[in-house]
Amino acid sequence: MNTSASFQGSSSPFEFFNFDFTIPVSEKVPSLEEQSSDFPQTTQDADLLRQLSFIPGLKEILMLRQVHALEHATVWVLSESKSAYSASAESTNVQLDNELLGGLSTDQGFYLYGEVNISDLRRAVTLARHRITSGEWDLAVHPRCGTNLSVAMLLTAGLAVGVHLLLPFRPIEQLIGLGLAATTAAELAPDLGSMAQRYLTTAIPFNLAIENITRTRDVWGREAHFVKVGWQE
Repeated sequence: MNTSASFQGSSSPFEFFNFDFTIPVSEKVPSLEEQSSDFPQTTQDADLLRQLSFIPGLKEILMLRQVHALEHATVWVLSESKSAYSASAESTNVQLDNELLGGLSTDQGFYLYGEVNISDLRRAVTLARHRITSGEWDLAVHPRCGTNLSVAMLLTAGLAVGVHLLLPFRPIEQLIGLGLAATTAAELAPDLGSMAQRYLTTAIPFNLAIENITRTRDVWGREAHFVKVGWQE
């Protein structure tokens, strides 16, 4: 840390306050192991399953979270591959989303809705799994996920109840409070929804193996591709 009070050779007298905050006080730089301690560990779900295998349904929950992340990553990869053919996409760094694609996750795999060639889907799933397990963890979060809608509904309901109890029980005040609650929820929901996805409803698919992809129909009769996965240690 530079605490010198000398002005010699300085271009400005205010360089007296030119402290270097880039070096910790202890002058100890965190090691690579310490820096990576907050990152997902490749065996965290497998270790958790071995330790708590007596809990019924735990494996299905862990698989569902990993499948959910793989579903999101696949939609991102397919969206990128489609946008690669457009000239406008070449001049932007914004992550593009194909809104014609959608998905539904289960503990056995996920349904993918939308027109897509099965060969392209097979390549996209493989690439998505490789990229998300290699460090592109943001692929696990998607803005059109149902988690965001659920968070928005819960947040709106909670704020509405709060303002209803706090404000006077007169129509005008209640209407104003309800409007403020809805506006606040709409502003907070995207960020809170992304956090809920990152830490609750998705997990990096370190333990998923892609088994096969078939053209099928879901329980509501809608046509879709089903990406079946299996658990691997």
